[in-house]
Amino acid sequence: MLTVDFSRFPLAPGDRVLDLGCGAGRHAFECYRRGARVVALDQNGEEIREVAKWFAAMKEAGEAPVGATATAMEGDALALPFPDESFDVVIISEVMEHIPDDKGVLAEMVRVLKPGGRIAITVPRYGPEKVCWTLSDAYHEVEGGHIRIYKADELLAKIREAGLRPYGTHHAHALHSPYWWLKCAFGVDNDKALPVRAYHKLLVWDIMKKPLATRVAERALNPVIGKSFVAYATKPHLPRAEADAT
Repeated sequence: MLTVDFSRFPLAPGDRVLDLGCGAGRHAFECYRRGARVVALDQNGEEIREVAKWFAAMKEAGEAPVGATATAMEGDALALPFPDESFDVVIISEVMEHIPDDKGVLAEMVRVLKPGGRIAITVPRYGPEKVCWTLSDAYHEVEGGHIRIYKADELLAKIREAGLRPYGTHHAHALHSPYWWLKCAFGVDNDKALPVRAYHKLLVWDIMKKPLATRVAERALNPVIGKSFVAYATKPHLPRAEADAT
């Protein structure tokens, strides 16, 4: 299940991509399939080991084009172990809401992104997320949990302040918002509640089968209750005079 829409976020074979806070690796895997040179980075060592196994399995199965590469590594988003201007593309999906110093993370992403490079940032959307927080303290008051809810204009302002130029936004995963509302209403750790189990089955069926009816419904509902807010931006090239001075 991808949150980044690659029809709005073009990726060319050979692009060097950083999936920052990659988690289980869903975006890193898609970039690898598209022929990119991918680095998947996360502070969770267990998840990184799983991502590395999947990269190896994809290579063995011939799922990645010739020339594509994939590396999984542990790292700190506030101190990225890469030189300046190392990547053509940076993706950070459902991560910034967990990090106290979100401006520091943005600064690091801008540092390692090449001029003209592209960045995709996704966070939980304000409205659906606010419902979750209202229904359940346990949803967000956990170690490593969500510490803030972004409004769209607030996130875009921070992106611009970091020196990036936003060029597009959208919402995603509308069908997932009711699932999390049910989880919060019946207990975040209560997977046995009938409404939660029934809706989970619906989501699994939708992800596996991708039926036209739910695809159309989600596209129609995304502007209203989309669970995620997605922003795309570029790092501008320096003006000639400033580049020469640098």
